[in-house]
Amino acid sequence: MPAIALKYERELLLWDCGECTQRQMMKYKTGYGSVDAIFISHPHLDHYLGVFGLMETLNLMARPQGKIRVHAHGDLAEQLREKYGFVEAHALKKGAVYKGDGFEIEAFPVKHCGGAYGFVFREDDRVKFHEEKAHKLGLKGRMFSEIQKKGFVTVGKKKIKLEDVSWVKKGIKVVYSGDTLPCGELANAAKDADLLICEGTLDPSMKEEAKERQHCTMEDAARIAREADAKQLVITHISPRYSDSEELKKSGDSIRKIFKNAVFAYDGMQIELK
Repeated sequence: MPAIALKYERELLLWDCGECTQRQMMKYKTGYGSVDAIFISHPHLDHYLGVFGLMETLNLMARPQGKIRVHAHGDLAEQLREKYGFVEAHALKKGAVYKGDGFEIEAFPVKHCGGAYGFVFREDDRVKFHEEKAHKLGLKGRMFSEIQKKGFVTVGKKKIKLEDVSWVKKGIKVVYSGDTLPCGELANAAKDADLLICEGTLDPSMKEEAKERQHCTMEDAARIAREADAKQLVITHISPRYSDSEELKKSGDSIRKIFKNAVFAYDGMQIELK
């Protein structure tokens, strides 16, 4: 069942909360008592049924660290808000929905029944200094913070501009499709992503069934990653009919011909991005 935990500095976020999420968090030592926010992509049970058990457990813990934010479709958000005093619930909408310390979460619409959304984690860009060059030009101590605030400092009679001694490190970008047909909204959101987590419910031979059920095939996911020029692809939401590892391996070989850096998700999978 879909449930993805994003850990950034001290914040822990969940994208979807399928059945048995809290059990899996316990198994893989992800502290569910530390969850800051939950984002439910769409109102299908396999994506949110685990939120009730998790809320009940947090309720028993008295949620000492304060409120937990939940972004979900309107009915679920209202239900959680009314039942749990520690929940700050919001109806999911397009655009920026959450601002953390050094990052932002955005929601974007995708093509799946029930008003589905995907999510983008975008780390803030950071200014990095060419330290050797900065020191040679006379920057030291508080001048480094001053030049970031003002855009320049004066050393002696010389004006040093921020762009003369620095460069911008692009923030990490992670994109989650939720359930969807292949669509331009997803490809646009995933542009230049460091990691794309994309559903690939069925193999390419079942393309018509995937279209009817409004899902991507595994090859669709690979094509989206290629179109978006993503760095890495994790294919998730795989149908349980593919329980044979040899069957998945065969599909994986064809997928990697389309997009080389692609893997299938598995329970407890961990990926670290820097």
